[in-house]
Amino acid sequence: MDHQSSAALQQFKNLVGLKFQLYNSLFTSLPFHRIEKTGILLSLLLTNCEDGYKRKRNPIEIIDEFFSKHTSYSDEKDKLDLLFRFVQYSERQVVLFDALEDAAYRYVNDMNGAGTLKQLETNVRQSQKQRELANKLKDFSIRLVLTAHPTQFYPGTVLGIIHDLSKALAENNTDQINMYLQQLGKTAFFKKQKPTPYDEAVSLIWYLENVFYAAGGRIINFLKHQFTDEMDPSNPVLHMGFWPGGDRDGNPFVTTETTLQVADDLRSSIIKCYYLDVRKLKRRLTFEGVDVALTELEKKLYNNIFIPGNRTAITKDEILQTLNDICNVLVRQHNGLFINLVRNLINKVEVFGLYFASLDIRQESSVHTQVLASLSAKASLLPPNYSSISDEEKVKVISNVQSEIPIDDFENELEKDTIETMRAIKSIQSYNGEQGCNRYIISQCNSALNVMEVLALLKLSGWRAGEINIDIVPLFETIVDLERASGIMKQLYDNETYSCHLNRRRKRQTIMLGFSDGTKDGGYLMANWSIYKAKEDLTRVSKEYGIEVVFFDGRGGPPARGGGKTHKFYASLGNNIANNEIQLTIQGQTVSSSFGTIDAAQFNMEQLINAGISNDLFHDRRVTIQQDEHDLIQLLAEESLEAYNELKNHPYFLDYLSYVSPLQFYSDTNIGSRPSKRGSLSRLTLKDLRAIPFVGSWSQVKQNVTGYYGLGKALKKAHDLGRLNEIKKFYAQSLYFKTLIDNCEMAMKKCFFPLTFYLASHPQYGEIWEKIYEEYELTQRYIFLVSGKNELMADYPVESLSIQMRERIVLPLATIQQYAIMKVREIEKGNPQSPLKNSFGKLAMRCSFGIINAGRNSA
Repeated sequence: MDHQSSAALQQFKNLVGLKFQLYNSLFTSLPFHRIEKTGILLSLLLTNCEDGYKRKRNPIEIIDEFFSKHTSYSDEKDKLDLLFRFVQYSERQVVLFDALEDAAYRYVNDMNGAGTLKQLETNVRQSQKQRELANKLKDFSIRLVLTAHPTQFYPGTVLGIIHDLSKALAENNTDQINMYLQQLGKTAFFKKQKPTPYDEAVSLIWYLENVFYAAGGRIINFLKHQFTDEMDPSNPVLHMGFWPGGDRDGNPFVTTETTLQVADDLRSSIIKCYYLDVRKLKRRLTFEGVDVALTELEKKLYNNIFIPGNRTAITKDEILQTLNDICNVLVRQHNGLFINLVRNLINKVEVFGLYFASLDIRQESSVHTQVLASLSAKASLLPPNYSSISDEEKVKVISNVQSEIPIDDFENELEKDTIETMRAIKSIQSYNGEQGCNRYIISQCNSALNVMEVLALLKLSGWRAGEINIDIVPLFETIVDLERASGIMKQLYDNETYSCHLNRRRKRQTIMLGFSDGTKDGGYLMANWSIYKAKEDLTRVSKEYGIEVVFFDGRGGPPARGGGKTHKFYASLGNNIANNEIQLTIQGQTVSSSFGTIDAAQFNMEQLINAGISNDLFHDRRVTIQQDEHDLIQLLAEESLEAYNELKNHPYFLDYLSYVSPLQFYSDTNIGSRPSKRGSLSRLTLKDLRAIPFVGSWSQVKQNVTGYYGLGKALKKAHDLGRLNEIKKFYAQSLYFKTLIDNCEMAMKKCFFPLTFYLASHPQYGEIWEKIYEEYELTQRYIFLVSGKNELMADYPVESLSIQMRERIVLPLATIQQYAIMKVREIEKGNPQSPLKNSFGKLAMRCSFGIINAGRNSA
């Protein structure tokens, strides 16, 4: 372990580990019903769990032994009451741990170290690459797109407590800490109703106002101050995106009204941020020549927020003009006093405009197909046999449509909403500016026709061909779609109508690639490698047509959904993949865990900026994958896919997951507005099951299949072929391959097979459990052989210790959850009408909150 890692680990032990023990003891003194007894009994249950799993006991045996040894309870309802209290207590322990980590963030992470902008500055100066940096900064940027994917198990009230508690912990304010812990004890974690899409938007706008506004401002201030000559005034480097209110894929609750309301709230919230900053400026700029101008600006901003009908009464250019005029007066008349404060606000206005975050629209491709099919049956704009002609003929037909269709032509609400949404984009752009809403994403995109359908519908909804200032973004997700992606884009580039559209969009094509469904479809290694290859192919094809391609990655929190060491992936792309922009989704739980504080957001955004710039400026052998390495990883990916498919195609695969995990209770958590599966069939299919509950269920049973399965068999195959030394060399030289392995280790570190060992002898599911466990052991053995380490995550000691501590906190929860699920199965087999079935089901569901929250990137 190097000195920096050792120092960080010691800081973590002192500021998180020791403080957790200290403040955890405060829980037992809180003035709540039987809380002292609950805390003491929970610690006894933890000991019972650790000892019981060593003796290969199952969760029912462990819980039953606990009740018989440490309580006098005999009634099932009394036992359930205590178990529910354990759940509530453990949830709050996780909150305390989260708050402690947030408070210690800047001490555990070197804010000026590896991957930061300070390090980038040092490297640029030492290597004298200012000219190369200036060239890179002409068009390089990062775009973080906040989404409302249902992985955030903390309600907004609890997130607020974590924010305030972490601040109090950082200041060692014991009185406030005690007060917030009391508040935490009285605050519910479970929502009785699902949030609406608008509720989800409001929750994420809080992060824009309280975290990203400040963190983004810090970053742009640093860049403009340290790289004054290199920064391009027309490129702000940082962009924010937003999905809640615009993402209607599989979510029937998102309507045009929701979209317009969210766009309005985004505008209002950024103007409010400017208004508050102007108020602060007024306290400093109290002298002649600037005070009046500042007061006038304050008044305009106030009226725009609070006076109805004033939302178009101010523009971004007007705000910038006023602030720049103030700067000029400060220089001429007041020796530049406080000019840095004004410039800081100018930087924010240039980044966030009047839209704060660009609202993306997303819809599933089959909906557009349905709208056009409906239109062909009712109007003369399309031939009546439109639905039966070939895709090629359909493309020819819809390439030439132009007439606007009356909305009354549609009776189906979904079809009507599709057209109304496309019209609403115009309205949003008129208030918030073009960047306020200028992307339309097509999920489940599997043909050139799917893209042309959207272009045609935009025209039919009232957009003139020469005025469509909207980027149409295909989303490729499955392994097959990723393989076909470059061919699909070639067809589009060859299409005259689409080519004209791209010319109007400055010959830039954004393409979204989905990690989550790719992993569900083809397993961890094949999904990641398929996306890498697709990016290479798409870069090559786009270059041939003179198109600048921009990749937008649909990444979730865990490695299985494209999370983990994200910045290292971008640092490892090499020169075969376009990287003028880094665009990725920040989903649900990841927003609070990786970007939940200003320090964390700044640090992680800097890591992405540094990765994207350094990848171009400081090439080395560890980056671009060579042809022999390409062939080697292709071999591994194919072997891993074969192993994963064998498991996935097992007749009991999905039944096994439903049997052992809380999958059937996922929709009852009320954490998101979107249904947990596509389609309306009562029987669950893997195709309809969304990636989030799929991955989240595996994480809760501590098997994390989607984070490593197939890698062990792939490495063994390579070993059998005498290629192990090649793999070791590849691991040592390729940052991309090492990052793939690092992420696997993170997923495996959170596994705990003794929890479900009881299934090894199950007559129906024992075979699947054994397959998964054997693959875990095989993968671990080969990771140690390849890396030369003898411990998972050995290169990340702080994160490794964090995971160990978190997993220990929630071991009783995981045990209670399995106990509850086993009880539900017993009741279903013996007495399906028992009222206890619902109680145990609710218990299993409630455990999900603490388990997922403790994982920080588990869903």
